[in-house]
Amino acid sequence: MAGADDMRITELPTTLREIALERLRTAIIEARFKPGERLTEAYLCDLLGVSRSVIREVLRHLEAEHLVVSVPHHGPTVAKLDRDSAVQIYDLRALLEGAAAKACAEHATKAQIDAIGKALEAIRRAYEGHDPRAVLTASQRFYQAIFTGAGHGIAWEIVQRINGRISQLRALTIAQPGRSTSGPVQLGRIFEAIEARDGDRASAACHDHVRAAAETALAKIAELEAELEEAAPAKPARQARRPRTARA
Repeated sequence: MAGADDMRITELPTTLREIALERLRTAIIEARFKPGERLTEAYLCDLLGVSRSVIREVLRHLEAEHLVVSVPHHGPTVAKLDRDSAVQIYDLRALLEGAAAKACAEHATKAQIDAIGKALEAIRRAYEGHDPRAVLTASQRFYQAIFTGAGHGIAWEIVQRINGRISQLRALTIAQPGRSTSGPVQLGRIFEAIEARDGDRASAACHDHVRAAAETALAKIAELEAELEEAAPAKPARQARRPRTARA
């Protein structure tokens, strides 16, 4: 058969890569690896129990998600959260989520609205159980249900492309004092407006929620940036060059 060699399967099982990818992504989102921390292949191989080829693929994938950056002469490093990127992400979230909530309130079926309500209850239980990972998972379900009810599949695809950084920021905010109370309340207002078929109120509630999350995240990012500056080694002062003495 012509070209038979091209058909040979030489790749490792996709599921192995997916498991390694999900675990490393989760570790970064949960800040088990700190922003700016170097990710060495040997350590990750030992940590996850997979080969270097798997780790390299995982790192390339995370770099595409902007959770990892490749630093010259330093290698793969956890990307730092910066204010400008966070502002853009929250602006995009407000735009897409606000439009989705409005369309969802106006067009979703009862079953789709019920799915949003179930996801909201899961978020509340996760907060009550002090389970940040479950909060992130349930939040993902909550927003996916809204976009599905809205019929905004393309918009959801866009959200998915930056979901790693959205989750990273969300993990930052849900860990802050008071967020376990204010977060579910704000999401509850979104759901109530959708359930009441009030598109404008649902959109406004989304914008309010995103604005509050942005304020919390940006304050924490500023705090982290200040800590990194304090921890950075001071640059040695440049010594003035001595003038050359004339030879006799």
